[in-house]
Amino acid sequence: MKYRARLQSITVFICALCGQTALPAAPQSDAVTREMAHDIFKQLIEINTTDSIGSTTVAAQAMAKRLLDAGFSKADVAVIGPNDVKGNMVARYRGRPSSKLRPILIIGHLDVVEARREDWTTDPFKFVEQDGYYYGRGTQDMKEADAIAVTDFIRLKKEGFVPNRDIILALTADEEGGKSNGVDWLLQNHRDLIDAEFVLNPDSGGVSTDHGKPLTVEFEATEKLYADYQVLATNPGGHSSLPKPDNAIYHVADALGVLEKSPFPFELNAVTREYFGQMAKIETGQAAADMRAILGEQPDPAAIQRLSQNARYNSTMRTTCVATMLSAGHAPNALPQRADANVNCRIFPGHSQEDIRLALVHMFNDPKLTIRYRNDAGELTDHGSDRKAMAPPPLRTDVMESLRKVAAKLWPGTPVIPTMVTASSDSIYTMYAGIPSYGISGVAVDRDDVRMHGKDERLKVDSYYTGVEFYYRFLKALTAAGS
Repeated sequence: MKYRARLQSITVFICALCGQTALPAAPQSDAVTREMAHDIFKQLIEINTTDSIGSTTVAAQAMAKRLLDAGFSKADVAVIGPNDVKGNMVARYRGRPSSKLRPILIIGHLDVVEARREDWTTDPFKFVEQDGYYYGRGTQDMKEADAIAVTDFIRLKKEGFVPNRDIILALTADEEGGKSNGVDWLLQNHRDLIDAEFVLNPDSGGVSTDHGKPLTVEFEATEKLYADYQVLATNPGGHSSLPKPDNAIYHVADALGVLEKSPFPFELNAVTREYFGQMAKIETGQAAADMRAILGEQPDPAAIQRLSQNARYNSTMRTTCVATMLSAGHAPNALPQRADANVNCRIFPGHSQEDIRLALVHMFNDPKLTIRYRNDAGELTDHGSDRKAMAPPPLRTDVMESLRKVAAKLWPGTPVIPTMVTASSDSIYTMYAGIPSYGISGVAVDRDDVRMHGKDERLKVDSYYTGVEFYYRFLKALTAAGS
C-alpha cells in the first residue's frame, strides 16, 4: 500500500507540473562556454573507454585536469579505481561553508559500448561534425552529459557561484558492462566521497522531439531491471556427413524463434499509466486512441498490439527479452558439440531476474536447453538474483520546481512528464544504497533517431549546447543560496 500511495502522489504532482504556464525561451550559452563545451566533448569522445581495449582512467584523468586547471582544489578532485584502466573521477564543488544541507551527487558513466570502425560511416572514436550533428561513440550515451557536467562545473566556478550545499560529480567506469562498475565500487570502498542526500543521473530523462519540435520534457520516475541469460545446448557432435536431428544449433535457434514470437504480458504501473495518459494528449489519431484504450479496466488487446509495433511503447508496456549474441560449433565439417546465445532482458518493475529466468525455461519448454543467469562480471549461475527494481523515490519539491522552471524557459509549453526508463542505469546502485535518485537531462533527441549503442551514434549540435545551458540553469536554480 505504501508503494501504491507513493506512486499515486507522483501522479498527482506530475499533473500539476504539466499545467504550468510557459515562459519565453532563454538565450543560449556565450561563445567562450560553447568553445569549452565543444573541446571537452571532443576530448571525451576521442578517448576510447570501451571495456575491451579502452580506459576510463584516461578519461577520468583528463576531466580531473580540466577541473584542476579551472581552480578546483587538489583535495576536492580524485581519480580512483580498482585497477589502472577502470578509474573514476570524483570532484566536489564546495558550497556555503555554514550550510547544514547534505550534498547532491551527479553520476555519469565514462565507458561506452563497443564500436567497430567497419560498421560505421565515420570513425566511432573521432569527433566528427557533419550536417548539424556531432558523430561518435558516446554522443548520446553518455559522454555528452559528462562533458556538460564538467563544463558547467567550470562555468559556475569561474563565475564565483557558491551553491547552498556541496555538489559532487562522479564520472565512473563500467555502466555498460565489465567487472568494475564505478558507482558500485565507490559505494563499497569510498562512500564518504560520494555520500549525498539525493542523486541526479543525466543518463535518463531528457527532451523527446519530433523532427526537432519538442514533444515532452521527461524525467525518470522508475526504471527496469537489467539481466543477461545464457541459452545453452550441448551435444556429443560427430561427422557432418552423418547429420542427426538432435543438433545443438537447432535447439538454440528454435528457442530464439519462440522468443521472437512470444511477447511478455502487458503491464502498467502508476508511472507508465501517467506516461501514456500524458502521451495520449500529445499523439494524434489511432495512436492517441490506442493509448486511451489501454488505460481502462479492460485494456483493449488490439490497441496493445498496435502500440507494440512502436519499440518505445512496446518496451514501456512489458518485460522485453532479445537475443544479442550467438556462438556455435567448433569446426566447419563437424556437428556442433555446443551452441549458446545471450538473451538480454529489461525487466518490468515487480519481477526479479530469477522470475524471468524461470519464465524463459517455461517459454522454451526444451529439456535439452540450459538457461543460466549471467552477472555483470560474465559469471554464470543456475539461479538469478531475487532482487527486483526499486520502488520510485518520493519526488522532491526543490528538484521538480527547478526542473519545471528551467524547462519552461527553454522549451515553452512542453509538458514535463514521468517515464519508466526502458533500459537501466547506475541509479540502481545508488537507490539500493538508500540514496533517492532522479533521472534528469536537458539533451533533446528525436524519438526516431535514438542511436545509442548503435551504428553512427550522433547528437544534434544545437541539442548539445542547449543541454549545457539547461544543466547550468538547473543547478543554479536547485542550489541558489536562498533555497
